[in-house]
Amino acid sequence: MINTRKEAREYMMQVIFQMESNKDFNVDSIERYLDSDHINNKQWNYCNDTFSLICNKKEIIDETIDDNSKNWKISRIPKTDLATLRVAVCEILFEDDIPVQTSINEAVELAKVYGTDNSFKYVNAILASVVKEG
Repeated sequence: MINTRKEAREYMMQVIFQMESNKDFNVDSIERYLDSDHINNKQWNYCNDTFSLICNKKEIIDETIDDNSKNWKISRIPKTDLATLRVAVCEILFEDDIPVQTSINEAVELAKVYGTDNSFKYVNAILASVVKEG
């Protein structure tokens, strides 16, 4: 059961990874990716909102990542890191009730777990640039 925001972020990173693998960012595919039986009500709202925002604002989110990743194009970013960045950038750009520093810290922690040895460094740098440019 997903009970905390931290767990919900990790879950959404995994969902976005699957969506990227399937090249399926259709908002109508929500039932294919989100399992409401395993997400408590409070976190369901976060997951549902994040899913919808990423599907509907993917171009803006990806453009923001691309514009702030020095010498790296989205196509070169490992899929786990890209999924982590998409969740964090979505929060930074569109979720006013989530502190920016929380989004960055959680993304860095996810990058340490799921990414390469250096992932957390450039995830942090990209997100810091997003906030600075904000």
